[in-house]
Amino acid sequence: MLFSRFFAPTSKDTPADAQIASHRLMLRAGMISQTASGIYCWLPLAVRVLDKISRIICEEQDRIGAQRVYFTTIQPANLWIESGRYDSYGKEMLRLRDRKDGEFLYSPTNEEQATDVFRQYVQSYRGLPTMLYQIHWKFRDEIRPRFGVMRGREFLMKDGYSFDLNFEGAQRTYRDVFRSYVRTFQRMGLTPIPVQADSGAIGGNMSHEFQILAESGENTLYYDRKLLTASGDELSTIFAATDEKFDPQASPIPEKELMVSRGVEVGHIFYFGAKYSKSMNAFVLNDKGEKVFPEMGSYGVGVSRLVGAIIEASHDERGIIWPEPVAPFDVTLLNLHVKNERCCEMARKIYDAISSERDVLYDDRDITVGEKLADADLIGIPWQIIVGPKNLENGMVELKNRRTGEVVKTSPEAAIGRFA
Repeated sequence: MLFSRFFAPTSKDTPADAQIASHRLMLRAGMISQTASGIYCWLPLAVRVLDKISRIICEEQDRIGAQRVYFTTIQPANLWIESGRYDSYGKEMLRLRDRKDGEFLYSPTNEEQATDVFRQYVQSYRGLPTMLYQIHWKFRDEIRPRFGVMRGREFLMKDGYSFDLNFEGAQRTYRDVFRSYVRTFQRMGLTPIPVQADSGAIGGNMSHEFQILAESGENTLYYDRKLLTASGDELSTIFAATDEKFDPQASPIPEKELMVSRGVEVGHIFYFGAKYSKSMNAFVLNDKGEKVFPEMGSYGVGVSRLVGAIIEASHDERGIIWPEPVAPFDVTLLNLHVKNERCCEMARKIYDAISSERDVLYDDRDITVGEKLADADLIGIPWQIIVGPKNLENGMVELKNRRTGEVVKTSPEAAIGRFA
């Protein structure tokens, strides 16, 4: 991608109303544009990150047998009346009427619709277990939207719904999803901290929040340092709690092993039994012809929230530092002097050699060297290949690691070989 043709309206100015790093940097990097309070347009740079995050999520969901769908964003109110949640959900739900005066709502979550789809097509135990998921836009009318995409009103979310014949099956599914979430966040370059949690408006009695560490996080986390190196099922057995649940007098962890950090919630999984299948009469017949109400679970990941959370966890005074798996591009190629024929020839040679295998942003803009270097650090692509006339005189280009700041001089061929 040529930067001269890429829609990324970067800015030097720090937005006055942006209180946290992710909000400031996403606006300055040209990733989002505010339309209304808590509602943003997602611009090309941000969309590339959303796509990378979504692909990892989908791969891990597919791996455990979940199947992708698209539920509707607008739902009839009668589904929520049937489940008993229409009046109790509160003012966060955006309610509306169509031209025939029918009552509808903009989806804040999809337990009811998933249950409705299930009951239409599955009547036998042979159709179990079933797990459906989607990545779709949602709306919750937050009373005080703030912190940019971290607490907006419109957001992209992965939500999944499982149906099992009995509690044992539901437990297996819950464990499968737990492990898949651990893998998902680890693949994004993150350290997930699973914390036992309340189920809130969703209902149920088995629930975990997944937090990632960030200095500006809304939650204070207390956890065993073993969590930083554990994986898989181990994570569900190691102590972690938020400040709301932590009692220092009853802590099971010795003080020297207890870690205290700020965290951002990026995922939440729930088991709630037959809460919705019973209220909506979504039964199946077992092998004896008896009615059974499936045991259900709900599993969410804040996809758009993750973009902000990753930035909160990974940035410096110059800008964003993307983990490689979710970066909008793998490499940014900087031609420091676009009017220098030799620089242009070498930059084009490098671009042609690696762009077929890697996502490359080639900065071919006719702007100052300082502006190019500042934008490269602001946008935070993991690797920079810097082509300038002085180094080319010695047959060299510069290779910079955005995370460490290390800059090495290398031959163009070696730079190509590093990425091709």
